[in-house]
Amino acid sequence: MVVQTSRFGSIQVQEEETIIFPEGILGFQDFRKFILVDDPTDEIFAWLQSAEEPGIAFPILEPELFVENYKVNLARTDFEALQMSNMDRARLYCIVTIPDDPTQMTANMKAPVVINVSHRLGRQCVLQDNSLAIREPIFSKLQQRVVAHPKTPMRKPIRNPAEEKAGGQAEGQGKAQGQGQAEGTFESPASKPAGPMPPPSPMNDPETLA
Repeated sequence: MVVQTSRFGSIQVQEEETIIFPEGILGFQDFRKFILVDDPTDEIFAWLQSAEEPGIAFPILEPELFVENYKVNLARTDFEALQMSNMDRARLYCIVTIPDDPTQMTANMKAPVVINVSHRLGRQCVLQDNSLAIREPIFSKLQQRVVAHPKTPMRKPIRNPAEEKAGGQAEGQGKAQGQGQAEGTFESPASKPAGPMPPPSPMNDPETLA
């Protein structure tokens, strides 16, 4: 199948690469089918791209890139919705909001995206820990990480759920083509002319989760 995107153009993917969000993403509940996309020009951000609407794509980060000891205590309803009993086969991401001034970018720690790679199910889970921020500043933390570890890959390559389930080593077929960024540099997606940013996400608005 071909997924049309505003940022990456047309992407050829296999049906088993799609991830179903039965309840959608907060603020975008009408869209249920997504894919994970690598930005080959960016070693930090990946994208959660709607397979149904080209203009809906969310920059995402693995939380360990900017915070230590991030504990996710899912509710029973979350585990049931994801059809899993533990986090062993789960992938965890935080959705990032990037304003006009990218140095003010924030990550939603309160409502991470959890993906069950075995069943290709996803859910944005609202955690009960009130100490977690909906808008956690992360720009300086990412810069510090890049400076401290200039030769260490910032994130794991995206592999489609079928490959992860099989334990394969190949990267996902939904990966866009291109070159990686230079060592020791940090550039936010907002500063690149690769295409329009996704619409502002109300999922990162404190009023949404109040």
